[in-house]
Amino acid sequence: MAESAAVFVSEPLVRMPSAPLVHDNQVGARRLSAAGVRRISVHSPYTGELLGSVPDSGPEQVAEVVAAALRVSRSWAALPIKERTQPLFRFRELLLSNLDALAHSAARECGKTVAEAAAGVEKGIEVVEYGLSLQNLDGGASLEVSRGVRCELRREPVGVVAGITPFNFPAMVPLWLFPLAVTLGNPFILKPSEKTPLTAAELARLMHEAGYPEGVFSVLHGSARAVEALIDHPDVHAYGFVGSSKVAASVYTRAAERGKRVLALGGAKNTLILAPDADPALAVQGIVASFTGCAGQRCMAGSVLVAVGPCDGLIERIVKAAGAIQVGAGMGAIIDPASVDRLRAAVERGVADGARVVLDGRTAPAPLGYEGGSWFAPTVLDHVPPASHCATAELFGPVLSIVRVPSIQAALEFEHASPYGNATSIFTQSGAVARQVSDAAQSGMIGVNVGVPVPREPFSFGGTKGSRFGHGDITGQGGVELWTHLKKITSKWGTNTDGSWMS
Repeated sequence: MAESAAVFVSEPLVRMPSAPLVHDNQVGARRLSAAGVRRISVHSPYTGELLGSVPDSGPEQVAEVVAAALRVSRSWAALPIKERTQPLFRFRELLLSNLDALAHSAARECGKTVAEAAAGVEKGIEVVEYGLSLQNLDGGASLEVSRGVRCELRREPVGVVAGITPFNFPAMVPLWLFPLAVTLGNPFILKPSEKTPLTAAELARLMHEAGYPEGVFSVLHGSARAVEALIDHPDVHAYGFVGSSKVAASVYTRAAERGKRVLALGGAKNTLILAPDADPALAVQGIVASFTGCAGQRCMAGSVLVAVGPCDGLIERIVKAAGAIQVGAGMGAIIDPASVDRLRAAVERGVADGARVVLDGRTAPAPLGYEGGSWFAPTVLDHVPPASHCATAELFGPVLSIVRVPSIQAALEFEHASPYGNATSIFTQSGAVARQVSDAAQSGMIGVNVGVPVPREPFSFGGTKGSRFGHGDITGQGGVELWTHLKKITSKWGTNTDGSWMS
């Protein structure tokens, strides 16, 4: 049973603020006072130290932020889309020039490495660039449907909208949402995770610097009561959510009961199918990166490996490569101590269910100088029973559960049994096997020799089954559909001799 070696760090893993940051709800550059409201403390997964605090907003604070968005809603929607796009050009340049600062901000509060955080911002910039293209792509339509009668199609904003985003991508996921929403004419309210709310203030600063009018982009802080008040507010009309499936279902139900539009993306138990003919270089790198990247704290992590037939040699190489990863320099921290305890308990439960621990990261030493952080090294369980907790539940950490099956068809049956449907990947050198899995898999995103099959823009992001509540996807054209509705205009300006204008 392999164990991780001690880690020594010669330079800081991430820059920490010189003093705790105190942030409030924000409308443009204006900070809203929240006197008397309980504050939420934010601690770094790297060290456990206090990073800052934000207010735990309630209905009164929600109403104040929504009122500011309402004041600008009509004037912002009335602008031509080419004018609404101009600040987005400046925002993109500001993101690029502030990339390092944003990466350190996101990394120190959510635990990922600075390189991973920077990659997340860069993925968000892709969505910004898609938003920039909307001024030329989304032109509506007009057609003479019969003599003297013309039908016109216009895409209209829905009004004040909101995004409720998770702890693991404090920059990237918001950037999937608000650049499209505001470009399409909607004032946007961002409610970041209370575990990682500080990067949102940086995004708000850059949006103001880009020239957006006050109220077009706002940040609302808080816990579940803030989310509930935001959903209940009658003047907020649409929501984008990313988080666990349990909370996604709750958000979707609450919003739908109030007649609101909502797309809530949930969790996953993504299946990596390993065929015995897989290219070793592609398979080992792709699988290890999938389950250890972002310390496994992402909805696209491949956390269950379904090994088809004789794959022992490939599995040995996977275990060796994962065991060489050092926490700190090579893989970031876990979000908080409670999550570390949950992961340890899951591994113990896996052993009790009959799995074998072939790589044990439960007792890995912390990087020198970061002993107060939350650390859990890559861990691999082999011969995991297919119906067990570790094979079916989203563990949300760097734990790979290996299930052994005799055939590709058996691997697909395992994939079909999952209540989730974010991603499925197949590692093989056979085009026929790749096509079989691509055609039969039920997930919304499929990878062929790709361990994290996140589509690049303009291809949209979204899953199926219990990984999505609502209709459509959250980026690309799906994002356009989420934040707009279609207005249809039928015009007739003269008489004609037809028996019916519909003819």
